[in-house]
Amino acid sequence: MTDVTPDADPARAADGDERTDAINALEGSFSELVTVFRRLLAEAADTASPGMLPGTFKVLSAVNRLGPVTLSALAERLTADKGLTSRSVSELEGLGFVVRTPDPLDRRSRLIAVTPLGTERLAAARTPHSGRLTAALADWSVEDIRHAAVLLSALATGRAPGDAR
Repeated sequence: MTDVTPDADPARAADGDERTDAINALEGSFSELVTVFRRLLAEAADTASPGMLPGTFKVLSAVNRLGPVTLSALAERLTADKGLTSRSVSELEGLGFVVRTPDPLDRRSRLIAVTPLGTERLAAARTPHSGRLTAALADWSVEDIRHAAVLLSALATGRAPGDAR
């Protein structure tokens, strides 16, 4: 009987080492990307309102993207603590960036929506970075951009690329 463990087969062991090296390189690249993203988020938050925390800016962006939304739905969508989300919404409300109104479907609940001032400050915060991705992808083919989108989506969902499950 032949031993077929990865350690017993030098070719398999080499493949395993290459896979580990590739995964480590990907992890390093993600770390760099997250660092850049955090810096950009902090800059955008400070542009929207000096001293604003990046998490509060994320809440403003999410409310803008989701449209009128309840606090519970917002916290769930952000996978954030409801209390922390509530504090961010209160800060945004104090700045005049969002408004809370009664939910017409459930009077016990309130809907959070971005105000015109919030929309204006969000746009001002995003403007310096609006062309960044376009510029970074300027020399990429459309096929490569689409492929990157498929790979990132697969990674985010934990599925293999092309897996339709």
